[in-house]
Amino acid sequence: MPAQLTKEKIIAKTKLVHQSLRSDFGLQKPRIAILALNPHAGDNGLMGKEEQEIITPAISEMYNAGIGAFGPYPADGFFGSSRFKSFDAIMAIYHDQGLVPFKALAFSTGVNYTAGLPIIRTSPDHGTAYDLAGKNQASEDSFREAVYLACDIAKQRQITSEITANPLKFSRMSADR
Repeated sequence: MPAQLTKEKIIAKTKLVHQSLRSDFGLQKPRIAILALNPHAGDNGLMGKEEQEIITPAISEMYNAGIGAFGPYPADGFFGSSRFKSFDAIMAIYHDQGLVPFKALAFSTGVNYTAGLPIIRTSPDHGTAYDLAGKNQASEDSFREAVYLACDIAKQRQITSEITANPLKFSRMSADR
């Protein structure tokens, strides 16, 4: 997997999340945490150089371009210390790095959301739960949260569309006054 990690992929995915946070959640200056690939964020190259060579340069480039990207953070300490609460989104480098703590923290109410789609896609975080179907054992809480989130995003997309439909034109004359 480290061979598939590139600065360009990190930037592209983070920009997608950044735009989604703005248009779908109405956040003007979202803060995005980016997790490290290696334990202890590579420990200055002792445990891996991906943080130094790929992740940190990507974060710096985005930050300099006005995207609130921060990190790389070691996943264990990041979630263990509740630091995640200071961010609007967290970019995990691989699936289980992000979903294991998310499900541990919000299994019954968590919502899986796919950013960057022209349609709104939400689902219960726990998945389909086919093994519980028809047994009167499944909780509907996560499903309900997924429906509510989809409604909130639809409303926010409409608001965003309306407020960005006719932006004021910049003119040199108005800038000089």
